[in-house]
Amino acid sequence: MASSGEEIQLPLRRKRENGEDSDGVARKRLESCLDQPTDSVICEVVTYTASPLPEKHYDADTTEPITCGLESMEDLLSWTRSKANPFNVAVVPLAPREPPLDRCLRRTLVSHDMMGGYLDDRFVQGTNAEAPYAFYHWQYIDIFNYFSHHLVTIPPAVWTNAAHKHGVIVIGTFITEWISGAAMCEDFLKDEESYRRVADKLVQISHCYGFDGWLINIENKLSEVAVRNAPLFLRYLTDQMHERVSGSLVLWYDSVLDNGELKWQNELNQSNRVFFDVCDGFFTNYNWKEENLVGMKNLALQDRQADIYVGVDVFARGEVVGGMFETNKALEIIRRHNFSVAIFAPGWVYETHEDKSEFRKNQDKFWALLSNYLYIHRLASPLPFVSSFCQGFGNAVYWQGQHETNSSWFNLTAQEIQPLYYHQTLGGLGWLRSSGCPKDAWNGSCSLLLEGLIPASHTTPVCAKIFSIHVPLPSSTLVSLIYKASPGIAVSLELKTTDASQCRHVDVQEVQLNSVSPEVLDDEDQLVNKFTQLCGNLNHNGWTMRCSQLGLHGCTLREVCVKIERIGQPKDTPFSCRVGELMVLDVASLQVPPDRIQGVCIDDVVWLRGAGTSLLNATLRWDYPGNLVRHFKVYWRQLRGPHPSIPPSQLVLVGRSYSNLFRVTELRVPEPPGLLELVVEPVIKMGFSVPESHWGRRSLSYTKESSK
Repeated sequence: MASSGEEIQLPLRRKRENGEDSDGVARKRLESCLDQPTDSVICEVVTYTASPLPEKHYDADTTEPITCGLESMEDLLSWTRSKANPFNVAVVPLAPREPPLDRCLRRTLVSHDMMGGYLDDRFVQGTNAEAPYAFYHWQYIDIFNYFSHHLVTIPPAVWTNAAHKHGVIVIGTFITEWISGAAMCEDFLKDEESYRRVADKLVQISHCYGFDGWLINIENKLSEVAVRNAPLFLRYLTDQMHERVSGSLVLWYDSVLDNGELKWQNELNQSNRVFFDVCDGFFTNYNWKEENLVGMKNLALQDRQADIYVGVDVFARGEVVGGMFETNKALEIIRRHNFSVAIFAPGWVYETHEDKSEFRKNQDKFWALLSNYLYIHRLASPLPFVSSFCQGFGNAVYWQGQHETNSSWFNLTAQEIQPLYYHQTLGGLGWLRSSGCPKDAWNGSCSLLLEGLIPASHTTPVCAKIFSIHVPLPSSTLVSLIYKASPGIAVSLELKTTDASQCRHVDVQEVQLNSVSPEVLDDEDQLVNKFTQLCGNLNHNGWTMRCSQLGLHGCTLREVCVKIERIGQPKDTPFSCRVGELMVLDVASLQVPPDRIQGVCIDDVVWLRGAGTSLLNATLRWDYPGNLVRHFKVYWRQLRGPHPSIPPSQLVLVGRSYSNLFRVTELRVPEPPGLLELVVEPVIKMGFSVPESHWGRRSLSYTKESSK
């Protein structure tokens, strides 16, 4: 097992000077071990020659995997799956949701445009950023667009994984602009063969990397030939995306007219409708007035009003309605006319506020102001439903209430299903707030903090809704709640369900809900004992774990609430309840999966020279069902060093992986000759301990290069 208190070895960033690393390192790659027996020892001669790894996919100084866009038409047309970045392939499929997008009549799109893109989020395995930007109000939005001014903007996998986990579609961006963009369009829109080649590549890229479509943004003039072929290109791209990527979308940005003129209309009209008619939606420019919306309602839209996304620039550039902390003014008008909305650059809350420690506060304020005009969609994934509320960044990493690391980090793939964040009054001086708090956590980086004041006049429990979901329940359900509560209050769960048959016959937003308080089980209950044994020896560290059982037939879980009740006489009672984790499980699933990690392989080895030591960089691959795991822990240990008398060392944590692929970077190892082992532990979603016999292992022997 891993030794307690071990820190993850974070990569050491180096800068090059005059084309050389500051410490004069050179690198070498190991040929692939995929064809070797998986129980064999990899043998490696340590040499320092130039790395063959492509710098567009791997950081030049650390070999960390990174994401980037495509800059030129040559880059796009020469793209092949064999040249794709394996680390940037999204591993989380799009979760089902209720209502599905095609039944959502007023949608919300977020277009994320921040400082050129590919910032901290370009590091596929995460990075040690101290004050990163992150988004976690997923329940309010339907579509996430990653925007930049590269020709082809490929969304970083961390965004696709986080969005898909919440049932949110992710689209990249294809943009041409200025004189160079016009020349590009003249070339690829000159005939059918040319525009099909471009469309086919866009489809292949989306399919390969696991995202869901494209925003097409032509911001330059088009010739007569080019503008005639543009709708044909758009129709072909849309049809091919629908054929290859289920649930995909292709949207057109309000820019070019049907005569080829570049003239933003701030509305859909007869001059640009030719593009809307051949794709999935239209994203208007931002300088609209209310009369533009009235005019669009008068178009014969044939039930496609939801496909018009009225643009709102949060930076409030130009003559716009609202923006900044008054963006709600724009949404009020847009929703009054029953249009969808495209919120551009909500990262304003981060970019323009110097004190990044206030980021969570500013972001929560921004989305709270919009909440009256946004529509919550519900995850409809089957059990298990598990969340420890991790937002994908923080100042520490916790596992089961214990510190795993104590350093800043950012990785949106680590983000877990997010709860509802809000502030509400309770009458009189009473109030309730739900927020993410990084000061303590059960798993990940933060917990859900419920705090407020129960006024003396409030005689019933406070019911804090934390999830709106749509999850069918089995006949026997186990619910686990982990929390820390302030003195003077009692904490319990309230679940709201509906008859599953209602969900098939009526609008599921309108169904009648029934409140259920699951039976709390005694700590000595047989089911509780089985559950805690599967989870291993838990040191609660001040956390309370409550297990409840629910027996219902043909029901769907719609809401999860935490009830907070005052103990004692009525009086104004301040309270706080830190929720660490919620799990809703099928009792029949309470067993450790029998699967073992198999096929562990080490390849793409690069050696760096550190201060008095060698630094190992290598790609680790393995096979394991991804739907079972929360993440993997990757360890290493020395099996044998230069002195045979030295015994094998303890396992040391290297990092976490959220796919069957991990890049070990700048791992300090003893000087050659040596024998080390890389070990992969699956961490099951339900928290059950997996025996070491089911972990994956591979050994690597390394020796000095022989002198000539």
